[in-house]
Amino acid sequence: MPVLKFRVYWEEDESVYRDISIKPDQTFLQFHQVILQSFEFDNKHKATFFRSNDNWQRGREIILEKDNVVRKVDPLLMEETVIGVAVKTPNQKFIYLYDFAKNWTFLVELIGVSKDENSRVTYPLCVRKEGLAPSQYGTKGLVGDKLVEMEEKYDLNKEGMSEDGFGEEGEEDENSEADEEGMEDAGSEDMY
Repeated sequence: MPVLKFRVYWEEDESVYRDISIKPDQTFLQFHQVILQSFEFDNKHKATFFRSNDNWQRGREIILEKDNVVRKVDPLLMEETVIGVAVKTPNQKFIYLYDFAKNWTFLVELIGVSKDENSRVTYPLCVRKEGLAPSQYGTKGLVGDKLVEMEEKYDLNKEGMSEDGFGEEGEEDENSEADEEGMEDAGSEDMY
């Protein structure tokens, strides 16, 4: 069976994304669950998918649970709708909304299709994480792996800073002061 690979971007920062592999016969409910897991969100809030086009306009809705909201077209249910039914184009797009109060928005795009599934893995699964996931409930403490990831991404370790010529605050090299004075003198001679 083929495997679809989707890239799920956080709308606020496209450098933060997760690549998710899922089989076409799996449901949007399973897709919803793996997205939450990959961004380290809980599953306490409502969510919905919209089929979308290249301009990220919202099309037919695929909802988590039945509601009484009146829509132009009846929505599909996540647990009853398989991914393969909703994929109409080779670069199919969806918009995924989570927690309607906070309005977390993710742009979902089909980026690849593998011909054969890997029998050693359980689908759906997150196959790539890029960038720090947004904090669902505001600032959370940077502990353990998160801090290491942030240090690596922004090169915050002391060794890296000193190698690039950054020293402690207040440190100045006597030679650099002399060089600056020499440059000022040379610059003033050129002006006249």
